[in-house]
Amino acid sequence: MKTRSYLAALLEETGNQVEFFLDFSRNIFRNGFEWNEFVRQCYLIGYKSIGIVILTGFILGFVFTLQSLPTLKTFGAQNYVPSMVSISVIREIGPVIIGLICAGKIASSIGAELGSMNVTEQIDAMEISGANPVQYLIVTRILACTVMIPVLTLIADTIALAGGYVGTNLSMDMNSRLYFSKSFHDIVFSDFFPAFIKTFLFGFTIGFIGCYKGYHSNKGTESVGIAANSAVVTASIWIIMIDAIAVQITNTFVYN
Repeated sequence: MKTRSYLAALLEETGNQVEFFLDFSRNIFRNGFEWNEFVRQCYLIGYKSIGIVILTGFILGFVFTLQSLPTLKTFGAQNYVPSMVSISVIREIGPVIIGLICAGKIASSIGAELGSMNVTEQIDAMEISGANPVQYLIVTRILACTVMIPVLTLIADTIALAGGYVGTNLSMDMNSRLYFSKSFHDIVFSDFFPAFIKTFLFGFTIGFIGCYKGYHSNKGTESVGIAANSAVVTASIWIIMIDAIAVQITNTFVYN
């Protein structure tokens, strides 16, 4: 009985998410797109997250370099540190870490905001007044996340290389021109493009999960916290799953 009820709940939740996605898709192309709200969400999601993204990117490159240098020095390969850091950060580490950081910050914020609006019946009031809450609240936030997460990832990747330069010069002397020349020497288009496309999927996932959890939260006051927490956990799991699938596809069709 428990297995059957769990399966029924899972199927119901999946159906609700599919219906939510279809509703979102229909409202993208509907007349009256909320450009002002979209720009405002891009500012809140993008500009307001730059600080934590820059800090994360710098520490990522700095620590990764410090951890790698002793091992590479053992084999006399310390000159390969810039290439290793740049390829690792751009291919995999940068997009995933920034995706998880943004899931914690942005998905929780969207889930809590829409959950609070649901509790205080602001969404119901919009529907009664003839406004389209899906077009105004959902479409703008999901599209803003889809656009801004790749931008934040590019910023973090750039700062991570700067952090790697600082970490490199704590253990060895390498001027900036040589460091960045080595960093970009071995990077090819196939390293950058699949990782960049992946960030759009991460952005969409963060926006979609945050909006879904907040929009479908219960009416009780405790549901705001539940929606925020559930949005973070679910978005983080989906980011890891999407990354695993994307890596497998990339290895099969790009690197082979």
